[in-house]
Amino acid sequence: MSSAPPAEATGLLATAIHVGASAVSLLIAEKQPDGSYRAVDFLEQPAPLARDVFRHGVVSAETTERIVGILKDYQNALAEYGADGQNITRAVATNILVEATNHDIFLNRIRIACGLSINPIDDGEMTRLIYLKTRRRLKDTPAMKRRCTLVVHVGPGNTRALLFQEGAITRYTSYRLGTHRTREATEGSHAEGTSMLRVIREHTSGNLAQMRFDYHDVKLDALVVIGYEIQQIARDLSKGSGTCSTKALKKAAVEASQMSELDLVTRFQIDYQTSEALLPALETNLAIAETFDLKEIHIPISDYEQGILQDLLVSGSLAGTLDQEVLRSARILALRYQSDPRHGEHVARICHHLFTELQDLHGMTKHDAMLLQVAAILHEVGTFVSPRAHHKHSEYIILNSEIFGLDRLDITMIAMVARYHRHSGPRIDHPNYRDLDTVDRIRVAKLSALLRVADALERTHDQRVHEILIRRDERRLRLVLPGVTDAAVERLAMASKADLFEQVFGLEVVIDDAG
Repeated sequence: MSSAPPAEATGLLATAIHVGASAVSLLIAEKQPDGSYRAVDFLEQPAPLARDVFRHGVVSAETTERIVGILKDYQNALAEYGADGQNITRAVATNILVEATNHDIFLNRIRIACGLSINPIDDGEMTRLIYLKTRRRLKDTPAMKRRCTLVVHVGPGNTRALLFQEGAITRYTSYRLGTHRTREATEGSHAEGTSMLRVIREHTSGNLAQMRFDYHDVKLDALVVIGYEIQQIARDLSKGSGTCSTKALKKAAVEASQMSELDLVTRFQIDYQTSEALLPALETNLAIAETFDLKEIHIPISDYEQGILQDLLVSGSLAGTLDQEVLRSARILALRYQSDPRHGEHVARICHHLFTELQDLHGMTKHDAMLLQVAAILHEVGTFVSPRAHHKHSEYIILNSEIFGLDRLDITMIAMVARYHRHSGPRIDHPNYRDLDTVDRIRVAKLSALLRVADALERTHDQRVHEILIRRDERRLRLVLPGVTDAAVERLAMASKADLFEQVFGLEVVIDDAG
């Protein structure tokens, strides 16, 4: 615990807890007028969560009780600040926790022992956190805004890559490759020294080949690497500059391979859990740099864990800011599958209008509005496979794609809504729909009903419906289309597509004459 006295925290305090792969950390921060947070105190204690998950597939009782003990100590520390130890602003766990078969039991133990509700970070928030870190890096290095930069986050279990071109995200991919995952997978080889480096390379080769393929069509100018272990020793690697040559990184990996865990702890002033994953972190980041034939890498020299805790406090409020990045990612995916961009964008605009005008009817959130727009942009990507049953092909393509800023539930929802833009509406015997809980099934039904109405109004694919006047009575939703002199095509399409809207909202959709 730092020596800063509680008296320094005179403003409104915010608190964040992260049960990470190799440590449990707490940030106590004071909100500033500009919306940022000033760290008042930071606590961090090691705990071998990742080792348990990747070695045994469960969180051991010993590790569980250690983490419970750490959290109780943190709650006592918060009491010294006059803060409520059970009312944490944000409390999350590493996303690898869900790979433990007993993760629900683990989280329930914390809930009972500490009164804390902790949820694993989902894919959507993880990408937002990486985005926040990258945005700071781009701000600190303006030249990178004009370059083709790949930002790679090598996490404990997964690696995520974001391609920035002229400061905007143009591609996002993820891989089942991580520091602790690699460490546990290669531990059984009993290799030592540089032989272990070769084993790590062999283990990562498949994912690296996929990464090379995913970015083979771009010439990278820069590589930014983010990660707990690599940032722990960033100052040492870069001599404080934030930039490390590939040659120096290779030398560091070779030297580290010759050291014992005790040597690594002493040499780099890190804990034992971090030392276990340091060699895979060095060699994996080196392999990525060499894959793209880059001579240097950029490593943020800021503290990774403090940074992620501060970002957790602002990540939720950033969701709206990131909508444009999400939509850009969706448009790139639509382009990849040669979907008509004019049609998709126009349906998305109509969806947005319907969603806004009918807010009191459907009662959904801004996040739902964004999911609806993404579904509209992507609803016809399945025609890339075949125009026949293209709604089912769209579902398959979306389910098996990455969209920046969205988690798997979001993507599943979008895939379902895209599927139901034509023909049958949601049915309980459809596997992916059946697997959703009741609340999310209702969301899918509502969003699909809106998409079907919007798609009917764009039946001609000529973007001729530009204005929609909406009136409602007890039985009907009446639409007037100013500027459309003959709406026969739209009426015919509405007759086959508005059935779901009537089932969900109890209103028949009628297109009235503009006159």
